[in-house]
Amino acid sequence: MTQIRWIPSVLVLVLIGLCVAVAQDSTSQRMIRKPQPGFELNVLVNGRPLAEYYARGRTYIEAIEGAEYELRVRNSSPDRVAVALSVDGLNTIDARHTSAWNASKWVIEPYQTITISGWQMSSERARRFYFTNERDSYGAKLGQTANLGVISAVFFRERSRPITTITPPYPTPRDRVESQSSAGRSQNAPSASAKSSDDEYAATGIGRNVHNDVRWVNMELDSNAAGEVTIRYEYYSALLRLGVIPRERYPLQRREDSRGFSPEP
Repeated sequence: MTQIRWIPSVLVLVLIGLCVAVAQDSTSQRMIRKPQPGFELNVLVNGRPLAEYYARGRTYIEAIEGAEYELRVRNSSPDRVAVALSVDGLNTIDARHTSAWNASKWVIEPYQTITISGWQMSSERARRFYFTNERDSYGAKLGQTANLGVISAVFFRERSRPITTITPPYPTPRDRVESQSSAGRSQNAPSASAKSSDDEYAATGIGRNVHNDVRWVNMELDSNAAGEVTIRYEYYSALLRLGVIPRERYPLQRREDSRGFSPEP
């Protein structure tokens, strides 16, 4: 049995002993991504998807220090699905580190898109994702730093059965976790502490509060995952060292793209 929550419009969470959620519709534009039939995951800053680079058998994006971001997840299949969505190895609904099958999940209707803007803290409140360093990350606050720099979405199709609304148990695991991270950020800007080696690597912080209503429902899922999309994110300097971005990208690439006069309308 799986429980779910939704937002009054399009947001839903699925629970396999945990929970799942659904977010708002959007459209997306693909960059350089190895195809994943039926499912998409994009990282948005200011409503626009970050450029993606496929290298070393993985998909990478360049993190922007201090920037808030959102996760846009698309279900292009004809089936309703539940997606286990994690950031830095922590479930975006209850902050647990579990297998995808046991994770709380967001529900997405057929051919729909959801947008998740932060860590879900209760049935009506979330706290924004933002790029920061390892020391300031939500994972570091919880003592879970083994999977920093990874965003993962694992999709499970729904089995055919009726759905009934239920009342979730409270307090949720996420509510208990929040007291440990109350020193989390309320601003986008990175902390003004001295630089260290941890500052060179990107991670995700727990930011300002935003309103995000969800509800729980029951849902039966196939035991095998229907698809998985994983994104690695790092700051520019780390992507250079990994060989993901060529060194001439800045400023040489910008200069190569210059044209002088604007094109004719």
